[in-house]
This record gives sequence, C-alpha cells and structure tokens, in this order.
Amino acid sequence: MSRILALPALAAAVAFAVSANAQQNLTAETASPGTAPHTAVTTLAEVAAAAGVANFQVAQGQTLTNSLQNVAQGKTDLAAVPLILPFLLSKGAGPYAKLGKKKGAELAAKTAVLYTYRYGGYGLYAYDSSSVKGWKDIKGKTIVNGPPRGAALTNARALVRLITGYVDGKDYKGVQSNWGQMVKTITDGTGDAMVLPVTFPDARIIRSLGSGSITVWSVPIEAWNSKGMQKYLKAPGIGPFVVDLNTVKPVKGLTIVSEDGKWRSSATLGAEMVHASMDFKVAKALTKVFLDNLDTYKKKAPFMRFTGVGETDPALTGMCGPNPTNYHPGAVAAWEESGHKLPDCAKP
Repeated sequence: MSRILALPALAAAVAFAVSANAQQNLTAETASPGTAPHTAVTTLAEVAAAAGVANFQVAQGQTLTNSLQNVAQGKTDLAAVPLILPFLLSKGAGPYAKLGKKKGAELAAKTAVLYTYRYGGYGLYAYDSSSVKGWKDIKGKTIVNGPPRGAALTNARALVRLITGYVDGKDYKGVQSNWGQMVKTITDGTGDAMVLPVTFPDARIIRSLGSGSITVWSVPIEAWNSKGMQKYLKAPGIGPFVVDLNTVKPVKGLTIVSEDGKWRSSATLGAEMVHASMDFKVAKALTKVFLDNLDTYKKKAPFMRFTGVGETDPALTGMCGPNPTNYHPGAVAAWEESGHKLPDCAKP
C-alpha cells in the first residue's frame, strides 16, 4: 500500500512511501505538475512503490538542466532529462559551458537511460486579443519563450528561426520565466505571444484560458517540409510530433490552427536517467515496473497517450546518433526480457 506525503513548499518535493518490503530509498527530480516529465516520474514512483521496488522522494518544479548534472554527480538517483542535455553536457556547451568540454564529457559518461518518452511539441500561441495572428507576426514583438536556461528555451528559439528566420534579441524580444511562474507570466500580458511546449490537452494553456480565448498555431506545412526543418528533427533530443487533431478533444476557448487538420511540430525527446553505476538489479527492477505498467502511464493524464512511452525506434526516441548516452545494462535486460528489441547502437 502506498501513500503520498507533500513536503514543505520550499523543498518543492513530493514523498512516496510504501510498506517495509520496498527495497530501496531513492531520490528523483522532475518538472512542474501538468507536464509529461512530471507525470512520468511520479507515476514511476507510484508503481515502484506499489510493487515494493523502491520508495521515492521526488523533487518537482526543477530546472532539468541542473537535474542532469545532479544525476551525473551522484546527488540524485533519477531525473527526467530532455535528451538534448546529455549532448550539450558532453560538449561542455550551452548551459554547461562553464564546466568545459573535458569535465562535461566526463559527467555525461556517468549517466544512463532507463526508458524514453516525448515531452510534447512546441507551438506558437497568443490570446485572441493579441496582435500576433501567426508565426510571421512575431517580428518586433515580445515573446515568452521558456525558462531562463535549458532545453526549452533552446528549442523555442530554434523553431522560430527555422520557421521565420527571426532571431531572439534581434528580430523579437524573448522573455523568460521560471516554470512555476509561467502561467502568471502568460496571463499578466508580459508577452504578445508564447512559444512554449504544447501537449494535448495542455495544462498551462487551460489554466491561462481564464484570462481570455487563445489560438495556437502548428508549424506550417511549407516550413515542415523544408530541408532545414527535416534536418533539425534529427538533431540531438529532437523528433517529430504529428497528431491528427480529430483525435484531440476540443477545449472551450481554444482554437488550434493547422492547414490540414494535423498538428506538426518538433518534439522534445526525453528520458528517465540514472547514474551509470546504479545497481544492475535496481535499474532492471525500475525498468521492468515501467514496462509492466505502460497502460497506467498512458492513462495517468490525457496527454500521456501522445508521449510514445514504450517506444524503442531510435528515430522516435532520440537514442543513438549524436546522443552520447546509452541504456543502463539493467534497463537493457528488462526491455529484452519483456520481448522488446533495443537497437545495438543504444546499448552500453
């Protein structure tokens, strides 16, 4: 039997405790509630607890850039990680520039994957009262495009540039906000529009609808088919996110604009990551309990059915290629014993 205990807000944590037969006490970090990484990590905590595999203490609302580094340094046991981050860490680039390439590569080599999933796509959206009526209207405007650092900001800037050619700081003014304050930033009129992660349904958008009707725009087909976009969709931690909008339940006050009834956008590909030295049996047990509960993951929140949990194709998971991290040996054993075939390029 499990129970959920909220810790003080200052700690921004949720503790999951179970009966005495649980074998491990583990820590984890994830994003804010209402997101795929938050749902995935807390679901793992619940099913691992119910199976007697582990007790988890989960810190939520974290900057996942820092979470990856914490896993690599052994400060936390597991974290939700956008897969662009191990690549950047291995290069000592972007948010890890101060570490340098040598130290970054050393840390990246100390991480491993249990399983992958999509965090969602990216979209442009604005209140219907805004002067922004599509991607081209971004020029000269103020755009809320993510937290102060990390994968979301990098991806939002890249998508705008690929679709419009516009550069943050030159053609438009990007404004950043921590995830915990993002809905307030959206609703208080800080930006003319937003370029942020989008799921179906999207918790941030739904909470923001109290301040007015919103329109969200898919990537235009012409931009989607461009060589630049197709190359970008193969970049580290990036993949395609295509959804038939007929399968999406309408939300009052929300309009989704697409030329042909399909949502197209880049997706952030992510994973549950652990230290490479995690005990084989623990990593295997955690992965097995995930695989045994795929239906639970998909039903945990409406948007989780679009996240690709249980997928192994590297074109859809972000594994292999420029991604410097592999599955943990214990995870490989769990996947293969469950009848799944993992690509050799993703094995340690």
